[in-house]
Amino acid sequence: MDADILELVRQERLIEAAELASGRGQSTDASALFERACDWSRAAGEALRANEPRRALELALQARDLALAERAFAVVAHDPRALETLGPHLLARGHAAWAARLYEAAGREAEAGAAWERAGDAVRASRAFERQGEAARAVRALEAAARRRADPAVFLALGALLLRLGKDEPGVRALQRVPHDAAERAAALQLLAPALARLGWMSASGPGAPPVPPDTGPRLLFGRYRWIADLASSPSARVFEAEAPVSRERVVVKVFAAQGGVRNPTSLAQSARSRFEHDVRTIRGVDHPHLVPIRDVLADVPATVLAKMPAGSLESLLARSPLAPARAAEIASSVLSALAEAHRRGVLHGDVKPANVLFDAAGSARLGDFGTAHLADLSATATAGAFGSLGYRSPEERQGRPASTRSDVFSAGALLHEMLTGMRPTAAPGASAAWLPPSAAHPDLGAAHDQLLARLTASDPETRPADAFAAQREIQRLSWPSRLRPLRPEERAAASPDGRSRAPRLGALPDGSLFDAWTGRSVECIPLSDETLARARAFAAAAHPVLQAVLRVDRAEGTLWLLSPGPAPPVASDRSRRLCAPEYACLREAVAALHAAGFVHGSIDASHVVLRAASEGDGSDDAHDGNAAVTLRFAPSAPPEATFADDLAALARLREIP
Repeated sequence: MDADILELVRQERLIEAAELASGRGQSTDASALFERACDWSRAAGEALRANEPRRALELALQARDLALAERAFAVVAHDPRALETLGPHLLARGHAAWAARLYEAAGREAEAGAAWERAGDAVRASRAFERQGEAARAVRALEAAARRRADPAVFLALGALLLRLGKDEPGVRALQRVPHDAAERAAALQLLAPALARLGWMSASGPGAPPVPPDTGPRLLFGRYRWIADLASSPSARVFEAEAPVSRERVVVKVFAAQGGVRNPTSLAQSARSRFEHDVRTIRGVDHPHLVPIRDVLADVPATVLAKMPAGSLESLLARSPLAPARAAEIASSVLSALAEAHRRGVLHGDVKPANVLFDAAGSARLGDFGTAHLADLSATATAGAFGSLGYRSPEERQGRPASTRSDVFSAGALLHEMLTGMRPTAAPGASAAWLPPSAAHPDLGAAHDQLLARLTASDPETRPADAFAAQREIQRLSWPSRLRPLRPEERAAASPDGRSRAPRLGALPDGSLFDAWTGRSVECIPLSDETLARARAFAAAAHPVLQAVLRVDRAEGTLWLLSPGPAPPVASDRSRRLCAPEYACLREAVAALHAAGFVHGSIDASHVVLRAASEGDGSDDAHDGNAAVTLRFAPSAPPEATFADDLAALARLREIP
């Protein structure tokens, strides 16, 4: 060290001495002087220039100068002599992550993994252990980190590692713990897809019924329940028999396919799922002799796991043979007992029907599927299965009014009526008032039985028994014969192939209009052809509320069912005004949706535009609210030369009607 530099040092002018040494190229002395002056960063830089990368790394880390530390590390990592002493030294100084990187650079994966664990990076630790061939140690590192805190990156890494090791079931469980709003969720879903295919996972991640388990390999539902057999399938759900993992109990897993659609906002879907989860969890804790025990609830799917009822459902029982009145009354009484307990806990059923009444090994009736009626709120469109159950729904529910405990009483009454008469209830307007009286189906039933059924299924809720307990008491007060009378010849002739008398689905009202007995909707029927069917598919695909709804393709009768827009006159007969701005805007949106579906209406004129109510006012553009006040009717055909521009021009002409 030069004399003038030493003089500066004696005067404790260390920074000046260090800068002078650095200027003269004496980097080793400059580094030592900067270190004495506690200028760690400049000391590290001088050490690096003096070809002392190990010392430079330590000083840079002390200075927290990461950029300089990276430069020093790039040199040290290629010096095998530094590894033996520097790695432990860095660990001792609390720089475990740098020690881990140093070990990785040297290919010493086990030591790197241990260092990453000390650094608190379980993901990198597991990778190092896996590269070393210590898979079990890699899993333990991630599992320990997962127990300490809920880290999505750890769940993702653990799930991916377990899948690589062939442990699909625990891997799926780990990946499921990645939150929906986490950045790692997309990667987790990509890993889940093939794993679920191998496991036969019954998810409802998209519209339509859940997938069937694969034909080979292990079959597990939700990674837990061992699949045994398919039991039933419908547009709204799939039902499977399975075995519980611990108790080995036979259970029934019901997976619902209802999902939020374009017509349902996210808040509605979340509300419906919340109500579903609340209801089934409330009922799950109830030990009642006439409730199907709920073993598990999977609200996110959504699905329920139920105790298996070995004797089947009331629906299958009615399909096999009619019931004696005493047995019918016993079943209805059991259903009402279950409803009464649910109502006492603040839960409405909302979907009482034969398929939801099951029998245990002793033949006792048990009511199941609580809470699932809420899932109808998640469907973009009603399914045929939902239509089929509307006959059991109370009139107020079908009209969109709030349900009450008396609504469930109506459903139980409809169930009893079907058991007594063999006739499936319909949802036609005022249908319950015209149902076949029980006394007409059985000679030993009288006016008291008819009056009871009339009260249970009254259109006015206030006329029905006050609650399920009261309805049950009324049933139990009457005498019910145990002898079964065979069907009369005319009833047998009108019976369906399964032996149950059924009213036709399509009915006529006194004014000549048609209605769907399953849904209670007014319908129009037009002849079905290949052209009509193709146009109906495009019309339905447009899915705009202003368009006349396509309800059903009846191939047996060769007809297409459309929702009737009602008795309101078409715009042509309302000469007092022109289309208001909102009505015109709605129609333009509907026509645009048709065009986007590749469909030219071709017949947009006054006879195809229906106003559901003639508005009052001066005819000004802002005098009317056109939301849902106008319907564009379906056209079975269009001129061959019709174009999209023709539709828009025709619509503009309607705008000008005086």
